[in-house]
Amino acid sequence: MSNPERFPGSREEDAWLSDEQLERCGPAEEEPFQGPVPTRMISNGEYMPHPQTQKQKHVEARVKELAEKAAKKLGISRRQFLAGSGGLAASFLAMNEVFGNSFFKVDAVEMFEPAAAAENGPPKNLFVFDDQTHIVRSSTNTPQGLRALAQGPGSVSTAAGFSPATTPPFGNPNNGRGGNPAGLDELGSPWTPWNPAQLGPDFPPNPGPPTTVQGEFHLGQYINRMYLEAQTSVSIISNANIALFTPPGGGVPGAANNIHDSLLSEILTGWQTGQCRDYINAVAGSTRALAHGQIYPGYGNTVDPLFGDYTQWQIENMQPDSWKGYNVAFAASSAPGAAFTRWRLDDEVIAYPTYAIIARNKDQLKNHPGFFNICIHKGLSANGTQPGGPNNLPNFGNPDDMVKVATDWPQFNWIIYHACFRPGFWDLQALLDIENMQGSMLPTTLVDSDGRIFPNIRWSTQFAQIAAGKYVAGAEPTSLSPSSTRRLPNIYAELGTTMASMIVTFPTVWAHLIGQLLYYMGQNNIVFGSDSLWYGGPQWQIEALWRSQIPENIRAKWGYPQLTEGAKRQILGGNSARLYGLPPATPQYGDGGLPGFASDPSLQAGGYMDTVLRGPGYPQPVIPAALGPNNDRFARMKQWVDDIRAGRSNERHGWMRTDA
Repeated sequence: MSNPERFPGSREEDAWLSDEQLERCGPAEEEPFQGPVPTRMISNGEYMPHPQTQKQKHVEARVKELAEKAAKKLGISRRQFLAGSGGLAASFLAMNEVFGNSFFKVDAVEMFEPAAAAENGPPKNLFVFDDQTHIVRSSTNTPQGLRALAQGPGSVSTAAGFSPATTPPFGNPNNGRGGNPAGLDELGSPWTPWNPAQLGPDFPPNPGPPTTVQGEFHLGQYINRMYLEAQTSVSIISNANIALFTPPGGGVPGAANNIHDSLLSEILTGWQTGQCRDYINAVAGSTRALAHGQIYPGYGNTVDPLFGDYTQWQIENMQPDSWKGYNVAFAASSAPGAAFTRWRLDDEVIAYPTYAIIARNKDQLKNHPGFFNICIHKGLSANGTQPGGPNNLPNFGNPDDMVKVATDWPQFNWIIYHACFRPGFWDLQALLDIENMQGSMLPTTLVDSDGRIFPNIRWSTQFAQIAAGKYVAGAEPTSLSPSSTRRLPNIYAELGTTMASMIVTFPTVWAHLIGQLLYYMGQNNIVFGSDSLWYGGPQWQIEALWRSQIPENIRAKWGYPQLTEGAKRQILGGNSARLYGLPPATPQYGDGGLPGFASDPSLQAGGYMDTVLRGPGYPQPVIPAALGPNNDRFARMKQWVDDIRAGRSNERHGWMRTDA
């Protein structure tokens, strides 16, 4: 049946370009210039590619010029030059020139001397702690969609279910959709690959049936990309109870009313996460992986029909190194059997009793020093969350709940993932606001309690001001957050996806974001996370962050601190090492037997880890976790009061003698 929304002139059934459209195009492989960084949009034949923009033409021309001169001097062909480290250096140089800013640390000598390229790249002894990574259970191939965002248009995006746009600009699936404005990124493209130096636009994630060893999102390739191909010393394996993925065997994802049904929709359960951690560390012979437990708040999740108190069950059965929660996830249960709902961090009825369970198990800190680290997904939530939008709420990720929860629970570290950056995977709105361009959202600046004015990067600027104790209630007119009157040192910003989505395609936004985080939160309260394996291995992000710098003209105008090498070392690993009680010394973390992962019987069909990752996500039979003593509503309220050290009231009521 014909699709009436298909672009006029395209073929109806197979979605390939029509003959008329093909006459206006040429095969990309016949393009004589194949640069390390793409300088024009490439179509896979399903949609008309956007014409090359002026900035892309300038970058291409400059790379050609630099490559021609360097190749001649080196006595090699231009193609050979572009395939090496010198070609990448030429691309960074050209981008800096065309943008008119020094976004990347790169020297011209790198085009001629690999040693110079290595000098500006990440040091060999750099300790890298990746605070957000993902593995997909071996029973599923999802989610190709996130990989497609990083790789750009091509067969991967088609396999992920992204239908080409029927009207220009034929770009990133989030470009002009899901509450994001339509337009071009700073390279002048509607969809620039994020990691062109590592992956081509058609790199296949999980071709064929899913396998534990070879699947691009699965355990074997996680080991390969995270530890063998990248400089990662330690990583946290995360998980998502967001119920957005098709359950293994089919079905429709959505809100559940018990833990068992919710686990079916997860890419990796908490118990599977712990099993992956234990396997990696046993094979490596050192601590290379840590594991998140999952936050399922609400009374209903303390009396689950299968697990009993699910938080306590995880503590007893997988020993979490820290915790991961999603406000936007359907994870909160107000009563047994009730449909799960979204939730906010400062909900005293839904969330606080769960925190009390974690606090009550403080003995776990002895073997898991990060046990009181609460990692929360906030941001990447553009649809309806704009100022005045119906979803501009903590339940969807805004920071209005941060002041109270960080104050009430000072013993916990609140590590906010994605740095609370609102736009979802397409950062044009932030650029419009920063530059005060047409389409910007008022107010385009945010004034703190000291009178300092900075560009208003939605949710992130407010979040950073809250952490610094400098947010003024009402500064963001549609926010209901109270003022933050003192620094909250237990709030941290994590960079996963946020940095990846902007450092190449929206470098101006990145410069302002990292500048504001440094200014308000300081280099000791920012942590690196790559959100890999969604976007390939993490090395391209490690390289990009190490080379990144805030251009001097932006720093001078706004007063941002420098992004120094010392700050980068703290962000890339030192801060998380402190949060998790690990030594930040690379010799401590060896590969052991990890290089032999592909032949390990445990990962082969029917092996132990293969069985774990194809199973239901928990050991059977399940032994429910008992509720704590006297765990009625009043006992839980008393426990909460004790845990936040509110103390008791010593006031008496009645009459007493006063006449000696």
